Amino acid sequence: MAATAAAVLAAGCSGTDGGGASDPAPSGAEGGYYLSLGDSLAVGVQPDEDGSPRETEEGYTDVLYRTLLEEDPDLEHERMGCAGEDTSTFLEGGLPRCEERYDDGEQLQAAEDFLADHEGEVDLVTLTIGANNFTRCVQGVNAADGRADSSEDIDIDAGCVADGLERLEEEVPEIAERLRTAAGPDTRIVAMTYYNPFLAFLLLDDDPAGQAAASAEEAEEAFPEQDARGGLAEEAVEILTEVNGTLTEAYEAEGIDVADVDSVFQATNQEVPEDSETGMPANLQNVCDLTWMCDAERGPDIHPNEEGAREIASVFAEEVR
Repeated sequence: MAATAAAVLAAGCSGTDGGGASDPAPSGAEGGYYLSLGDSLAVGVQPDEDGSPRETEEGYTDVLYRTLLEEDPDLEHERMGCAGEDTSTFLEGGLPRCEERYDDGEQLQAAEDFLADHEGEVDLVTLTIGANNFTRCVQGVNAADGRADSSEDIDIDAGCVADGLERLEEEVPEIAERLRTAAGPDTRIVAMTYYNPFLAFLLLDDDPAGQAAASAEEAEEAFPEQDARGGLAEEAVEILTEVNGTLTEAYEAEGIDVADVDSVFQATNQEVPEDSETGMPANLQNVCDLTWMCDAERGPDIHPNEEGAREIASVFAEEVR
């Protein structure tokens, strides 16, 4: 039963195609290059005022880049991610809105080409991939943007989840190996673990609109009554550990450092802090504070808000240091 909840924890990083890839940085920049790869988290997807997902310049890679500029003002950022990429499309293409960004239609091949063309000039590579393996496994969540669909209950396709996990186990090691080979032994590569935005479904009230609690006060009232969703959330926490373990093992085998983003969100911490004003456990409170999942106007949306992007960037920055 626990395995079927994988999609709930990781249906997370799909998004809109909103805008093209950045223009290539000029070759031979004195400060070298920072190459960012991955899915919607890598390109800063956030909901706009109407709740529609769009790319922004406030993603964790953008925040990290601004931090790196403080020490290396000549550093260039090659922003190569694409919203919606999973491990299969990252390797082989097949997602139209992403294929058009790359000469050969594949993000990994584009990354390999960039690293070959700028051999010895790339100082850092970051990678965020894997969550979209499970996006289409969730019924009741819009696969295009990660928003809750009020017309149906949340449900899981177990076969889809099994396939997503199998692809994760098979394809992430290949991605890690090819990326390390292309970058060479001296280029720093940092990949990340994922958080569990769907803990916030604990706060969905029972009205037909199916919207998240609009305030901390409403959240406090709603949380104790969500026993059924609580069981699903616990299963999701277990699977998040499995998914992040698979990612970490594959990356570390190739000498790729891992930014433990989940440490910020504390997915397994179900204790209620003594000074809590909402009565919510720490993991649920962090999801509400750092993503759009509990925002009644723009959400629920799985992507990090600006504060969440800063927190994720800080985890990467610590790894880089």
